[in-house]
Amino acid sequence: MIKANFVTAKEAAAMLQDGDTLCPVAMTLVSASESILKEIEKSFDETGHPGNLTLLHSCGQSDRKDGIQHLAHEGLVKRIIGSHWGLQPRWMEMIAESKVEAYCLPQGQIAQLYRSMACGLPGKMSKVGLGTFIDPRIEGGKMNERTKALEDITEILTYHGEEYMFYREIPIDVCLIRGTVCDEMGNLTTTEEAMKLEVLPAVMAAKRYGGKVIAQVKRVAAFGTLNPKEVTVPGVFIDAIVVCENPLMDHRQTSSWYFDPSYSGQLRVPQSNIEPAPFNERKFIARRGTLELYPGAVVNLGTGIPNDMVGKICSEEGISEDIMITVESGIYGGVQAGGIDFGIGQNLCAMIGHHEQMDYYNGAGVDLTFMGLGELDGSGNVNSTRMGTRCTGAGGFIDITQNAKKVVFLGTFTAGGAEYGFEDGKLVIKKEGKIKKMVNRVAQISFNGPLARKKKQAVVIVTERAVFELAEEGVVLTEIAPGLELKKDILDRMDFKPIISPVLKEMDKALFIQEGTFGLKNKISD
Repeated sequence: MIKANFVTAKEAAAMLQDGDTLCPVAMTLVSASESILKEIEKSFDETGHPGNLTLLHSCGQSDRKDGIQHLAHEGLVKRIIGSHWGLQPRWMEMIAESKVEAYCLPQGQIAQLYRSMACGLPGKMSKVGLGTFIDPRIEGGKMNERTKALEDITEILTYHGEEYMFYREIPIDVCLIRGTVCDEMGNLTTTEEAMKLEVLPAVMAAKRYGGKVIAQVKRVAAFGTLNPKEVTVPGVFIDAIVVCENPLMDHRQTSSWYFDPSYSGQLRVPQSNIEPAPFNERKFIARRGTLELYPGAVVNLGTGIPNDMVGKICSEEGISEDIMITVESGIYGGVQAGGIDFGIGQNLCAMIGHHEQMDYYNGAGVDLTFMGLGELDGSGNVNSTRMGTRCTGAGGFIDITQNAKKVVFLGTFTAGGAEYGFEDGKLVIKKEGKIKKMVNRVAQISFNGPLARKKKQAVVIVTERAVFELAEEGVVLTEIAPGLELKKDILDRMDFKPIISPVLKEMDKALFIQEGTFGLKNKISD
């Protein structure tokens, strides 16, 4: 019998050589191989090796302290190529201070690039990224001064008269994956993981370049006892396996808990167990956003207000089975966890691979996506990827928004300490935010307004005090919150002048109901 190679986490870390390209597969802390990542960090601290790594990752992989935060040391990683660092403060600091070469690529394009590389192709061709900061004619995804002078890792191709982005291959030396159980031959399952991710494509990509695959698992089973349909990676593709010694700490299903079967499909919890979201400006904004829904819509939720609030509101309002909520990780239905546990959900009806989900988002395009709002300018450009020196990165934002049939941006009108009250069906601004989000020119083009206008993409921007739509002629103000003055509370707080709709109206007063539901089911069925 072919036998698996079981090693310690320290031995696994020693398999990395200076200058290697390391590709870990995870999202937030879901499927993060903590035992091995900690040993890589420890080895570097004690010996200075491995060093000068290239870190390639499709998703953000941290909960602000663990995951690939363990690799955020100057000298350990020379170059990072990833999509999102919003939950990785040390990486954002290193990128901002030019302590590492940093490229940002769309999350879905990286996940799908693994598959292209596994197939023997030199890269991946896509429309995703054109006209955004990923485009090499704009910023090329280069996130700091240190990187600006370096080579582009993407290029523009013209095929049959149309422009495409070309994402070049990035050979992988070591791929790091995680599973639930492996057998004595090394066949690996991911049964208790809360996502499927792009595990097999990344493994196959590493194998294409002669790279090593290292896996972390919870348990070992006897050969022949695993259901072959549950095997995610055949053992012949895994070079070394680490059995986690402390699963409670280093093999958690997600950051906030060790294991909950309702997030991996082994159990469904009663609907009454799911607590309603507290009423505040975030819930108010999300409520107004949900008025854009319609029965039968397939919906995507981005990070922030969308993922934290929209799913819970749909559950509270009894419309969860009238629409289909999806998240970029590959989950369908249910109620989504938020914050540091982004990308997972309870009581799901389906779960597919991350790269497969991106096939849908990049191809057919989701009916409607809810996304966070950083900045908006008069052309309709949106920045949700760089706020001052804080570079969160694109995540799946660009993959999803460029192809969605309708985009609904959700965010507060200003940032930096704003406080609100909701009294007698009116909005009260108790303290104004210090930072304007309606600007003359966005700091980074995450969403290209003129391109969206050209292809007549439906775009709505929802804040606590105003609603805008993107029209052919520009940004149009369509609604304001009851209790506000148009000039003082909205126009004077904007760096650009929007087009005022001739039928400007007040937001629905039902949105202000703080206890119980606000009647969404009837409103979207009318």
